[in-house]
Amino acid sequence: MLSELCHELKNWFEQNKIIATIEVRGGRVYVQNDDTPITPKVGQYFRIVGSVLNDGIYQYNGEPLNKDLNDEVFDGAVWLLAIPKEVVSLSTNIDAWKTKYLNADSPAMSPFTSESFGGYSYSKASGANGSAGTSWQDVFKSQLNKWRKI
Repeated sequence: MLSELCHELKNWFEQNKIIATIEVRGGRVYVQNDDTPITPKVGQYFRIVGSVLNDGIYQYNGEPLNKDLNDEVFDGAVWLLAIPKEVVSLSTNIDAWKTKYLNADSPAMSPFTSESFGGYSYSKASGANGSAGTSWQDVFKSQLNKWRKI
């Protein structure tokens, strides 16, 4: 969700970009032909860009860098990020909202925008884009605007 949120905000909170031929080896990330790994601060997020197997945002929690990284060599970048705790928390809240309201049993997922039967009727709210239901972007708009880049 954090990657989706940063994409929506058009704000990756980048602190430093390392653009080079990148090698992922043994859960660590290196600039190729340099045996010193790229090591963010513990707890810091980083983004891998241009990879076939590892694109995305990760959090550095100590050694090794990340057990989920697949060995690979690619021309791309590693971005060291400074994502504020408030944005990380917002990402968690959005994920919880999506789990609650955008599942198969949720009224928001129904193909019907209104229904009437036996003297009872209802109409669902429509999103900003005119679609049925409400998106997480609509629900959290006021909180997102603080961090949004144009």
